[in-house]
Amino acid sequence: MSKRFAEKWGEADEPHAAYGTKVRRAIRSSSQLRPRLDLTINRLENQIQRLDQTGSRLSERDKSLFAKVVESYSKHDQQHASAFANELTEIRKTEITVMNVKLALEQIVLRLRTVTEVGDMVSTIAPVISVLGNVKKAIVGVLPDAGKELEQIGIELSGIITDAGQTTGLTIDFAATNEEAQKILTEAAAVAEERTKQKLPELSTLGQKPQTKT
Repeated sequence: MSKRFAEKWGEADEPHAAYGTKVRRAIRSSSQLRPRLDLTINRLENQIQRLDQTGSRLSERDKSLFAKVVESYSKHDQQHASAFANELTEIRKTEITVMNVKLALEQIVLRLRTVTEVGDMVSTIAPVISVLGNVKKAIVGVLPDAGKELEQIGIELSGIITDAGQTTGLTIDFAATNEEAQKILTEAAAVAEERTKQKLPELSTLGQKPQTKT
């Protein structure tokens, strides 16, 4: 075999070698990133469970206040009925926020569980990070610790897609990311609204409307 032929053979083999390197790197990266993603999913599920517990406590408070509104209204005690109704209105706002965030996190977990390859991570996780930023702002006033945890989860997910992007060479499509993030938030809000209508009795059924705060 001549030296020139050997050089040509080596040149022809370089693309295959480079491809093989990329494949090995992707496999190695997948084995490293998947455990990190699974741990993140577990952290999200812990927050979902916590939100569920908070929602249950708020629901019990809701029932108690509604009963007081009914009792006060039946006694024609307008002053106490209005006070209880206004407190109930604030509780329900918090209930809806908690339910909204919980449903959004459930949607996030479902999407993260679909990730099977490194190449899927960038496109799947990017909108999730955007959603986490939105729900963190919503929940931090209700559960500050949960807000901080979601912020840390967002940072971890950012690290995962950065590492995945370096391995695959994929970049984030911000237009698609924003559209998918909005879709997740819209779906969660729609389900939360429907569940709220089914679950919570309307004050208007008592002929009682809470006073508007100025």
